[in-house]
Amino acid sequence: MAKESFDKEIQFLRLLALTGGAYNRQQYAQRLGISVHTFDKTLRRLKDIVQTIHSPQELPGQPGRDLAEQLQFRYYESADPILLFLFRARSLKESESHRLSLLVAALQEAPLTALELLEQCCAELPAELTAPDEKTIRTDLKYLEEVGVIRKTDSTRPYRYELDRRIVTNLTPDEQLDLYDFVDIMANTQIPSVQGYLLRESLKKALRAHDETAPGWNETLWYKYHYHSRILDEAHLPMVIQAIEQRRRLRFLYFSPKSAKSYASQNTNPLFERESKGYQEMVLPLRVVYDHQYGRWYLLGFNGRRGIMKFRMEGLTQIEEASPVTEEFFAYKQAELVEKMRYSWLIDTGAPVRVRVRFFNPLPEPGGHNFVKNRVLLQGQWGTITEEDEDGFLYEITVNGITEIKPWLRSFGSSCEVLEPRELRNQLIEEWKELYTYYESVREGI
Repeated sequence: MAKESFDKEIQFLRLLALTGGAYNRQQYAQRLGISVHTFDKTLRRLKDIVQTIHSPQELPGQPGRDLAEQLQFRYYESADPILLFLFRARSLKESESHRLSLLVAALQEAPLTALELLEQCCAELPAELTAPDEKTIRTDLKYLEEVGVIRKTDSTRPYRYELDRRIVTNLTPDEQLDLYDFVDIMANTQIPSVQGYLLRESLKKALRAHDETAPGWNETLWYKYHYHSRILDEAHLPMVIQAIEQRRRLRFLYFSPKSAKSYASQNTNPLFERESKGYQEMVLPLRVVYDHQYGRWYLLGFNGRRGIMKFRMEGLTQIEEASPVTEEFFAYKQAELVEKMRYSWLIDTGAPVRVRVRFFNPLPEPGGHNFVKNRVLLQGQWGTITEEDEDGFLYEITVNGITEIKPWLRSFGSSCEVLEPRELRNQLIEEWKELYTYYESVREGI
């Protein structure tokens, strides 16, 4: 799968997952910035991937059911995030996927050398696909070895390769089940989670193989994945983190959340060139931040013209590595970002503001549990409780701006009152007034 195609399919799946099939073909194509023909072609490609990876018994409904419906209902029928199927097909051209499948299938029989695998691959590869050379096969073997699918049988040349079955052969079924439970918990509670889900699936296959001789195995724990598009954003993490480690700039086309489009194709034909709705950016990445409240990834970086900038991962497309910077310059910008984010509730780098809030204690409960105070102590970050009495307590914190802390304060409802700053207090007053109008009395019988 080409890099451009992967970008397009990420945005395609994001819309399907979030809208649940609410758009028609023309609306989807317009929102993505592609033609209806390209939309249909992409949909066929994704359906082929789904049918290749999932058996008919695993997918709900009748064969040929619309992919949007599969995405919509699959989340309520299974704990497995169906969006992972895109990662299995990532960055693989059709010839590569055929080749890797043939290599793995050949190694299931016996250990083989690279030349022996080349002969088998050339003999069994479909006629319409180009036959590989020895260098290509060795590159494929190196890739399979790096991801843990195969290993060398000894250290003498010519190397012989075999499938790496140690995770199955070196562990008892009970040990595999314990490992599966651990990976299951970590993949559902820690970030990033994509690699954990892929490992979890491999372990599940191994356990199902044992289940034939020891029936009755089932999943001990069952989580529900709520942030459907979070794992799509994780597609950018490897390149971004690598660029941070190597102190390299990144070049990309960015679509802000407010943009009417979320993707633009790379038009190579001058006759069909059209102006892109995104923004071309060149940024030195400094930090990646995850917002657990909304399930969003952010990239923070430095732009020579605009200074420190913040981007939502979901808006990044056509990412490419650019020139590196010196270690001294990178360290200087890292220190600058740390200082700007010293009082950031999440990623805000605005001017520091002192916030004072009066929290009210709930009605007494058996055991004296004060869920309001406990939540403030747990989530209030570096804020402090300055005064306290039987009715409530005062909470103070200095944060960069009021935008990011406002939803947290608003979530307490009538259990809190903002005292300072006046601007934040007035904003909440206006919001509660607006909410009040939604609950005005209506005529009976309506």
